[in-house]
Amino acid sequence: MTAGETTSVQEKLVSRKSRSLQRQQQTWGWIFLSPWIFGFFAFTALPMIASLLFSFTNFQLTHPEDIQFVGLDNYARLHTDPRVRESLWATIKFSLIALPLAISLPIGLASLLNSRHLLGKSLFRTLFYMPYIVPVVSAVYIWSGVLNPETGWFNRILEEFLGLKGPDWLNSTTWIYPALNIIGLWGIGNAMLYTLAAMQGVPTELYEAARVDGAGWLSSFRYITLPMISPVIFYNLVLSVIGLFRYFEIPYILKSGTGNPAGATMFFNIHLYKTAFTFQDMGYGATLAWLLFAMAFAATLLLFLSARYWVYYAAGETF
Repeated sequence: MTAGETTSVQEKLVSRKSRSLQRQQQTWGWIFLSPWIFGFFAFTALPMIASLLFSFTNFQLTHPEDIQFVGLDNYARLHTDPRVRESLWATIKFSLIALPLAISLPIGLASLLNSRHLLGKSLFRTLFYMPYIVPVVSAVYIWSGVLNPETGWFNRILEEFLGLKGPDWLNSTTWIYPALNIIGLWGIGNAMLYTLAAMQGVPTELYEAARVDGAGWLSSFRYITLPMISPVIFYNLVLSVIGLFRYFEIPYILKSGTGNPAGATMFFNIHLYKTAFTFQDMGYGATLAWLLFAMAFAATLLLFLSARYWVYYAAGETF
């Protein structure tokens, strides 16, 4: 056998071993992924397909044997159901307050904790983050006591130090949305933490160059900090919008799903839940769920389309 033939045989053996190793790695990759794949199909994909099929039927949990195909009747019912408009309007009104706060407050807190003049940064980071890990049910019951119009701390502070009579936070249509936002913002620490991480990743030479050019703190924040952390702001914005569409736990626990006061807390997700599980109308509930999915998908798609105009990355490229 010549030297060239020997080399060719060796290359074939190496190639065969390489392909065998690659197939082995792929096999183990699929094995490790299989629990997630099974969970996705069993608990996400199949339920979604089932809910889509249910939306074309009159399926009720109390009478599953009477299920019938009704075509687009459930979707036509969306236009005549006054609860749909009321719950959407309640969600929009709440979002007009909640969304700006969910974006601006983490940026403000992260800017404060990123200041080189602040002492005890580690302590403040821990204190701001700790409420995020408190279970939602416990947090709501704590805040229901804090916001109690008679014995709550907020109203007592207003009366003792400012001489003002505190509002009826939880039973007034004027104050219920501020109260819900106060409860929600108590757990803002997670968004603050990754906003802070983004700020600390901004190259210091950009600030040094800005100071040499005579830029002040506000100009540096506007033209350097905000563009450099815009991917994190975009991420927070997307999560906040989706979270507002699925807003459920706090108002449901606080008001037991009644929608009080005067329907102000009857958010779309609560209307969906009551339709499907309280009134047992699973067919129409599935229709409401797919309407919710369509609205959340459309809003998210618009955000991604707009991102190319204001989201920047380290290389200066737009999204």
